[in-house]
Amino acid sequence: MITLENNDIKVSIKETGAELASLYSKKSQLDFLWNADEKHWPRHSPVLFPIVGGLIEDTFIYKGQKYSLAKHGFARDTKFELESNTETEAVYLLKDSEETLKQYPFHFELRHKYKVEGAAVSLTYEVKNTGEEKMFFSIGAHPAFNVPFVEGSTFEDYYLEFEKTENSDQWTLNGNLLVAPRPYFQDQKTLPLKAELFYDDAVIFKDLKSEYFDIKTDKTPHFVRYTFKGFPYMGIWNAKDAPFVCIEPWCGIPDSEDHDQNIETKEGIISLEPGETFSRTWSMECF
Repeated sequence: MITLENNDIKVSIKETGAELASLYSKKSQLDFLWNADEKHWPRHSPVLFPIVGGLIEDTFIYKGQKYSLAKHGFARDTKFELESNTETEAVYLLKDSEETLKQYPFHFELRHKYKVEGAAVSLTYEVKNTGEEKMFFSIGAHPAFNVPFVEGSTFEDYYLEFEKTENSDQWTLNGNLLVAPRPYFQDQKTLPLKAELFYDDAVIFKDLKSEYFDIKTDKTPHFVRYTFKGFPYMGIWNAKDAPFVCIEPWCGIPDSEDHDQNIETKEGIISLEPGETFSRTWSMECF
């Protein structure tokens, strides 16, 4: 595990999954990132690659051949190589291997580029197609935040405050698969956090207008701003009655119940020509 640090924040990153493991604010003396307590959920901030969510029967089809790929893909459980490291920046690399090619028939390089600047840490996902044919993939983030993050407050004291007023449907899951939406946001800028909101799994949105929102409580002036420009889908999740909330901006989405399993026709799938590179950045700022 390595540490990135400046005068405002300190973060740590694990080799497995190149996963952010802490987000400590020196001003507030709070660590906003979930501690991966196995009692509730043993992860901090995994990457979702090369799929987001689940597939029908954990299977996709490419050129007539079936491939088995578990929910959220393999990158989160795979060791990355540390390519470079300074006091405030780090780059991790994951390449295809014999093992990944059994599950996913594409050659790739996936880089995690971390940068600490002021009171914020950013993570850029960079995917390069190193093969000789078009590559199909999805990628997403899954950081969990301590809620509550100050003593004397409860989960229900917290809320998400969006950049813009939202009008959006909520998509739901049947198991790992996407089903029909229902109306949710109606001229709202806040989403109060309640445990029962997540009893049927994640809350999923396809059309948010906001590019950031804040995780707040009126019990303290301290909060986290989460910025996710360029991610068209958003999942918000909590393990049943656990003291955290996951904020999941996605470039990709779980299979719908009626999908034909062909990866080339999957909703939200990204295609890259040989030699092309795709990148997206999200960030967290402590206040």
